[in-house]
Amino acid sequence: MARASVNGVELYYEVHGTGPVLLLIPGLGADTRLFAGIVPPLARTCQVVSFDPRGAGRSEKPPGPYTIEQMADDAAGLLDALGIDRAVVVGYSMGGRIALSLALDHAARVRRLVLAATGASTQPTRLLSRRWLALEVQSRIPTPGARQPRWAWEFQRRASASYDATARLGEITVPTLILHGRSDHMTPLAQAAAMHAAIADSALVEAPGGHLSLITRERRRFVEELSTFVAG
Repeated sequence: MARASVNGVELYYEVHGTGPVLLLIPGLGADTRLFAGIVPPLARTCQVVSFDPRGAGRSEKPPGPYTIEQMADDAAGLLDALGIDRAVVVGYSMGGRIALSLALDHAARVRRLVLAATGASTQPTRLLSRRWLALEVQSRIPTPGARQPRWAWEFQRRASASYDATARLGEITVPTLILHGRSDHMTPLAQAAAMHAAIADSALVEAPGGHLSLITRERRRFVEELSTFVAG
């Protein structure tokens, strides 16, 4: 198990494969296991680096509050620790906001940007569908073997909910791929479309399914889209 001391926090990380560097950033409450289904095929052609953000998985869980900018600083620090100058940065859900912050505040570290199942901000209100309520309740139930205490999840949630990069999207100049499920009830497709409209050099790819479909039933397409994008 590999760890690096970054900004006073021990971060757990994994490195697989060789080739262009691909940095994977998981979402709220998630860790490297979120990408278990996509790392092996990506590692055939890329050096895939994934890590557990502060407060999650096998990384340290310091007292909060946390911020998205702070977690982006952690990601930049991890690249420093690994001797990596630039990477294709892939953020999923909350990880997408971390990736946005990395691209905005550490632009020299990002070669290309991939935003998956995410938005530049959190909606002030959400449609109270049965599916959304089920996901919200499920996220609050402790699970056997869980690697995140409830209080750390709450610090991450508050960081994600308070982040808003909407007004700064025009500052992003690197090629950007936006991947989103058409039936995403957690982050509606309209948020992906808004990022696409604001980021000049961006492409929006829609896929069937909801918030996690890109790394579950649509993961083969997800890998194909990423591999093509990395190849440039």
